[in-house]
Amino acid sequence: MTPDTSGHASTGTPFDSLVTVGLEQTSTVDRVVEELRRAVFEGELESGTPLREVALAESLGVSRPTVREALTLLVSEGLAIREPHRGVAVATPDPESIGDVSRARCVLELAGVRGWREATDADKKAVRTALEEYAAAVAGSASYEELNRRHLAIHLAFVGLTGSPRLVAMGASAHAELRLALAQVERARRNASDQVAAHQLLVDLLEADKVDQAAAELRRHLADGEAAILERLGLHPDQ
Repeated sequence: MTPDTSGHASTGTPFDSLVTVGLEQTSTVDRVVEELRRAVFEGELESGTPLREVALAESLGVSRPTVREALTLLVSEGLAIREPHRGVAVATPDPESIGDVSRARCVLELAGVRGWREATDADKKAVRTALEEYAAAVAGSASYEELNRRHLAIHLAFVGLTGSPRLVAMGASAHAELRLALAQVERARRNASDQVAAHQLLVDLLEADKVDQAAAELRRHLADGEAAILERLGLHPDQ
């Protein structure tokens, strides 16, 4: 193997582009997970890319057990899948699951939006704060991972308007299943500023007490998001 510029052996794999970071022993696994998660959300590791322990260990300058533990965490997050006799690979969003999760997400978020008038001031403030943090992330040219997280935080705040921790937990689970697909759409669209405006409209309608209009706008917004995901996967929304 030919040494690369970081001093580690080059493997000629997709992981050569990953940046070797200074890893402290106490947080090595977390840092590896952070680097791999970033690479997935930035599109450096596409859906279906095999995540080979040896190649990753050499590229990141860590041990194979460390990589193995990091991959287990990525699988638990739904960003990677483990297949018998084939190892671990970056997850590929499943169209049927996307449709089912999108329906569940719509029910939960609409329940929150329709409960705006009865929601606590704290839950309403959480919606405004989530929007402000998303707008700041967009203005600050944050990573796709950060944008994705801030984007979904707004939608989870909508669920929070129900005042039900159980429904919020269900919403968080649904959003976790959509994170990878939504990140791919956001990279393709590159329209984060438009997304800020769309979410601002939703919040403006709620604060103007136009709850029915806000619910209708949210339903359209979520339907457009699902259609964009399916299009990104090469499918028509009706398939």
